[in-house]
Parts: sequence; C-alpha cells; structure tokens
Amino acid sequence: MDTRTLGSAGEKLAEQFLRKQGYKILERNYRKKFGEIDIIARHRRAVVFVEVKTRSSVDFGLPEESVKPDKLRRIEKAAEFYLTSHRIKAPVRYEVLSVLADGPSWKFSIIPVC
Repeated sequence: MDTRTLGSAGEKLAEQFLRKQGYKILERNYRKKFGEIDIIARHRRAVVFVEVKTRSSVDFGLPEESVKPDKLRRIEKAAEFYLTSHRIKAPVRYEVLSVLADGPSWKFSIIPVC
C-alpha cells in the first residue's frame, strides 16, 4: 500500500475511532493557504483540532513523532482562522491521532499537544 493510500485509509478509520470516543466531526481536511487540519471535532465542550498520522510500522518511529513544531504552528494558524471565521468561542484542544496499521489490525492513540 503506498503512503497516500495508507494515509487516506488511516484518516477514514481515525474518524470512525473518534466518533466511537464521543467526538462529533465538524470538518475533514480543512485547508487554508497557511495550513491544513485533518479533522475538526467537538468533544464535550471543546473544539478539537486533530492531526492524523498513519504508519505501517514503527521502523522509522511512532506516527506522532513525525509532527514537528512547524507543522503544529501551521495547524494553530489554520485553527485560529477557523475559530474566528465561524465565531466560535469555546475551549480548544490540539491532538495528534496516531494510527498504526499493524498487519490486519489498526492501533489508535490520542496524544494531546500544547
């Protein structure tokens, strides 16, 4: 499976996983010229901006280790724009959803950021 196909499959499964955890999905693949957010959701009272990282193995590290500070800054900038343009005043969280395609099974971990 190529990386684009793997990433796409990971995002779809991540959305299902988040729904099962009680997240309400508001947007997927929110794009602005300065950044992209894979999933925007509501969880309890908070708006959650989720970066999904999928890997087929840990040979090159865990999926969440690939989210660098510059990527987080772009996500934060896009999130600020989203909140302002939708006039949302709510608590905010940033999370990385680590998806590991481990053979026939998939493993998910939510890692809080900032």
